[in-house]
Amino acid sequence: MPLVTLTVHDTMPQATRRAWLDAVHTALVSVGVPPTDRFQRVLALGADSLIADPGYPDTQTPRDERMAWVEVLWSVGRSVKVKRQFLKALTEQVQAAGLEPEQLLLVFKETAWENWSFAGGRLLHT
Repeated sequence: MPLVTLTVHDTMPQATRRAWLDAVHTALVSVGVPPTDRFQRVLALGADSLIADPGYPDTQTPRDERMAWVEVLWSVGRSVKVKRQFLKALTEQVQAAGLEPEQLLLVFKETAWENWSFAGGRLLHT
């Protein structure tokens, strides 16, 4: 169960936020995540609480109020190959949605399977 956090400026329209979330989910499904395994949240912060260098380390166009930070928390064990496939699919989905890939900052976070309880206090994998 990947848990996706999208962090954006609070001025970003709801439809744009949803486009980012849909792009992430479609990319996750393309690397084997079940279509119904969708758990996402949005953090919308004011300009004083969301600070990013506009060009670090090598953006082709400066980051601005359209930037989106995507954190994917998922279970450990996915290869670099799968992560590259995900990023390629995500970039394609972002472009197809009319969003700017240079505004995307992505980070994967991994945790052991035994750290997940999906519901009811049950550990799925122990």
